[in-house]
Amino acid sequence: MLSKTTNLLPAQRSDEPALADMLHLYAREFSAFHPVEFGADGRFVYRDLPNYWADPGKHAFLIKSDVKTAGFALVQQASSVTGGDLVWEIAEFFVLRKFRRRGVGMEAAHRIWRRLPGLWQVRVLEANHAAVHFWHQAVLRFTDTATHPASLDRDGDRWRVYIFESAPTG
Repeated sequence: MLSKTTNLLPAQRSDEPALADMLHLYAREFSAFHPVEFGADGRFVYRDLPNYWADPGKHAFLIKSDVKTAGFALVQQASSVTGGDLVWEIAEFFVLRKFRRRGVGMEAAHRIWRRLPGLWQVRVLEANHAAVHFWHQAVLRFTDTATHPASLDRDGDRWRVYIFESAPTG
């Protein structure tokens, strides 16, 4: 069943506990592909989360499906992997299992790219096959052109990197 409505809402500081819980779920899933450090209590702590309300180059979003929280996106400005330009990048992106394969993640990604026009970089860990497929389709549908990601080896991991431009709307 497809979602009727997908919304992207800026997360408020009061949303931080809910984001921290979803980041824990995200880290549990991500640990199947990449080493993740968990605390002695078994919890994952995303130490950079408070900076998403303090740094103007960082944005935290809640993804809503109809009226229910379906996931989150953390977006930041960073140096491109090519070493030059300042780009937007999705630092973390997560859709709860219940909302996957309904178009929620795709619509959320497209809303993010339209909301923050400019040069974008999307890095995807190649070991995460579902994410590779999702991001390939998301970028292809957004840009409406053939996608040719670059490969990047960093710290023993292989990444696919998509670089594209998001034009201002309106």
